[in-house]
Amino acid sequence: MFVVFGFLAVVLLLEGLFMLWTDTRSLEVKRIQRRLRVMAIGDHGEVDISLLKQRMLSTTPTIQRLLLQLPKVQHLDRLLLQSGSSNTVAHLLTVCLLAGFGGILFGVVLLWPWQWDVLMGFALAVLPIVRLPWKRARRLRLIGSQLPDALDLISRSMRAGHGFSAALGMVGNEAPEPIASEFKTTFDEINFGISTKNALSNLATRVPITDLRYFVVAVLIQLETGGNLAELLSMLANLIRERFKLFGKIRVLAAEGKLSAYILTALPFCVAGAIQIVNPGYLNVLWTDPLGIRLVMAALGMMVLGGILMWRIIDIRV
Repeated sequence: MFVVFGFLAVVLLLEGLFMLWTDTRSLEVKRIQRRLRVMAIGDHGEVDISLLKQRMLSTTPTIQRLLLQLPKVQHLDRLLLQSGSSNTVAHLLTVCLLAGFGGILFGVVLLWPWQWDVLMGFALAVLPIVRLPWKRARRLRLIGSQLPDALDLISRSMRAGHGFSAALGMVGNEAPEPIASEFKTTFDEINFGISTKNALSNLATRVPITDLRYFVVAVLIQLETGGNLAELLSMLANLIRERFKLFGKIRVLAAEGKLSAYILTALPFCVAGAIQIVNPGYLNVLWTDPLGIRLVMAALGMMVLGGILMWRIIDIRV
């Protein structure tokens, strides 16, 4: 009996742990929690619904109140959302603090000067925040490339007899990520009672790309004036595809200019490094003589100015 009861106890313990994980940590639960967390981003007008939770900056109420006192914290939270991260602002700041402390500790262990310790700690502390704009830009480019297919899906759904909100739900269920989650959030907002205008405005806030704003403006104008929305969205999808083709041609034509900018920017540093390796004392006058320091600063300033000018020349908007 002891063996039987022990076996049953172990089985029930494992079953309880599995149910606990399913109810709190499973992918489906995380997906639902993320959808509920992102629905409050943007402007909901005068709608006040309990299902539209405020996007949490922290899971701890005390830290939540402290973070709300920080300036520009909502911008950081929106950057997290637009980059596709499911972390909170409190989690991000905690990672920054731990990374900064780890950098300082690493410098102390290696017996570096305290200035280098502080520099290392600061660099590692801001690294998680610096990565967010890069992740945001990559995610927005991916959404922009998926938008024409999503518009075609909405257009075909409406031609088949579905309503506009139902077509948004089909995009959320059938389109690839990350555009599916954004349209699914908009579909949920409309189902929860938010007007279509506010829900689409929130979509444009979460995904600030020009092509998506064209879609939002087209739908809002159609809601006011009427017309064939399916045909309008189909034409808009073709227009976006043509813009992508034109932009691709321009990128090919500007590739030579970009390569020249990279080479001209890196060439002085590579030459200086090679000279320093071949003849270590040859460039010492640049670091010891005041005139040499001024010449180096002037050269760096001209390089920065030239890089900005070349970047502006090849930055062509379509």
